[in-house]
Amino acid sequence: MPFEMVVGLLVVDQEKYARYRAEMTPLLEAAGGRFRYDFEVARTLKGEAAHEINRVFVIQFPDRASKERFFADSRYVEIRARLFDTSVEGRATIAEYTR
Repeated sequence: MPFEMVVGLLVVDQEKYARYRAEMTPLLEAAGGRFRYDFEVARTLKGEAAHEINRVFVIQFPDRASKERFFADSRYVEIRARLFDTSVEGRATIAEYTR
């Protein structure tokens, strides 16, 4: 059964974040994952995160184990350190669930 996450981000460098997504997406797809939804958000009206959220997405994997393998993949970890960690100031997992 597919495993999904709803994630909210505070992206502070849009160009670098776009490069992150371009580089990590082939790895995500090879792992059987995909983005189901992806939104740029103008403002946060209510939230529990300690930061604003300007990007929200739903990411799907074949199952939870696939998600864990993807995020542990050394190629992904390198891309994340180089591009995500320097372009995103805040991250909130809004929900995780099996569909």
